[in-house]
Amino acid sequence: REHSKQTLRILCCFCHPQNTGLAMLLHAMALPCPPFPARPWRPASPPPSICRSSDPLYLNTTCSCNAQKRFAASELGFDSTLPMPGLEEQAQPTKGVCPAMTWVLAALLCFGSLPRLNCSELGGVVDGMLGVGPVRAAGLLQMPPLVLNNQYYFVRSGESEFERMGVINTNPVTKTSIDSGLSPEGRKQAYKAALRLKDVGACEGSCWIWPSITQRSYQAAEIIAYVNDVDRSHIVPEYSFLDARGLGAYEGRDIDLLTEVHKTDSESPNIRPPPFTDGTPNESVADVFVRVTQLMSILETQYSGDAIIIVAPDSDNLSVLQAALIGLDLRRHNDLAFGPGEVRFLDIQNIPVPRPYVSGLIKCYKAPDCS
Repeated sequence: REHSKQTLRILCCFCHPQNTGLAMLLHAMALPCPPFPARPWRPASPPPSICRSSDPLYLNTTCSCNAQKRFAASELGFDSTLPMPGLEEQAQPTKGVCPAMTWVLAALLCFGSLPRLNCSELGGVVDGMLGVGPVRAAGLLQMPPLVLNNQYYFVRSGESEFERMGVINTNPVTKTSIDSGLSPEGRKQAYKAALRLKDVGACEGSCWIWPSITQRSYQAAEIIAYVNDVDRSHIVPEYSFLDARGLGAYEGRDIDLLTEVHKTDSESPNIRPPPFTDGTPNESVADVFVRVTQLMSILETQYSGDAIIIVAPDSDNLSVLQAALIGLDLRRHNDLAFGPGEVRFLDIQNIPVPRPYVSGLIKCYKAPDCS
């Protein structure tokens, strides 16, 4: 423990002695800055003249005036090319050395094995050293949000091979299968969606495409990127939050049975489809709401002032997300259903005042008219 404290004190004094930020950190820790231990200097040849620097930057070593002092400074990571008119003049630290050391110290203090320190008591010490303001985590995005940091475009991928055959397919095990890819008609729909995004200038500035890893969504994202001249490095696959809504026992059945699912959705967002034995999830609207809210929280934290194109494999992901963002009762999410290849721009500035939520389970006898 004592060795750790001594090591920390030496690290704190490594940067420029006049660094007021490090002095504040030492003061907060009540640790004085000790003199550096002497280290013998062994030049390649006997120096013509000997001098001893009192500056702790040079480790109190004996060296041959300026030439050796410059070399000692360069060994420590300091800029040895700066002018040194006086023997006692301190070399200036290379830009970036002290901020990097600051991060190391902060990590050691807060999370390492060194003596524990209440980091909340440091106040803005570390921020002051780095010259930046305090960072505050936004946490989970509150729905509906008052403001969004980015522009959002919602795209449903084109028709899949399963949809062409009229079969419900939501099991995540098959989401990367070729059969989950775009049908010939789906590729045309994805291309039209890409042209639509280009017409509205979605990717004229900084643009990111976030598709589900589901085959049809990623294929659509590649088409969108190609048409809009977006680099492939700006395609960010989402591995779980944008999966097609799991429909349980409806898996593998006729696609027209989706109307039954949406009928129960209009009664309560908490009703799940019947479970199935093959492991297909059976998700309620509330379940979908949770994961798309998590997705939006990530996007709002990771980006600012960018255009984000979200490409989902089905309608329910996007309709639930849009309903949540505009404050619409989640039981009515199917009013915002997306067709294959449909594109929508979310304009947070022109969202109507949301209707108040109704608590509890209310039976809707005239679905989908639940007003």
